[in-house]
Amino acid sequence: MARKCFISFKTEDIAYKNYIQNSMYIDMIDKSLNEPILSNDEDYILNKIRTEYLADTTVTIHLIGSYSSENRGYQEQRYIKRELQASLYNGQGNTKNGILGVVLPQMYDKIYGGSYNCNICGGSHNYVGINDLTTIKEFSANHYIQNATNNKCSWNEDERYCVLVRWDDFKINPEEYIEMAFQKRSQSIANKTKVRPQ
Repeated sequence: MARKCFISFKTEDIAYKNYIQNSMYIDMIDKSLNEPILSNDEDYILNKIRTEYLADTTVTIHLIGSYSSENRGYQEQRYIKRELQASLYNGQGNTKNGILGVVLPQMYDKIYGGSYNCNICGGSHNYVGINDLTTIKEFSANHYIQNATNNKCSWNEDERYCVLVRWDDFKINPEEYIEMAFQKRSQSIANKTKVRPQ
């Protein structure tokens, strides 16, 4: 079944957005913003995105590239932050979206660091660097959802709300990952998400 999707991206990564829209032939209903909103009023722009593009979508595809990290500052990231905040909000006229983070190739080495031995549990884990250096808090805080004691050393798939996939894997079977993100909406982990994480 085709899902209504919104693609959240930085302008520098528009080639990937265009590739998804024009070359992948994904069975989805694309509700993405394709033309800039001609206004200098930030609140007007964000309200228009929320009401005309995001309101009836069910999955947000968040492209994670070199320009989408928290440490680039709020002013730089204000639009993708608000797009993910609106995607995570569950209220009247707006239901919570599943969030699919697609890691672009230039970020593979920064995000995927191989396996290591954990000094907390003694087990072996794969390092996945989802943090302020690689993405915005709206994604990282809802990918690694903290428990009450905040002492977790690893997260199972059912303990993460945001789904993460490499670009190369996404290209092979995009509908599978879109559906994974869509299904998160009805799982218990959906009750633990944060719209504006600190």
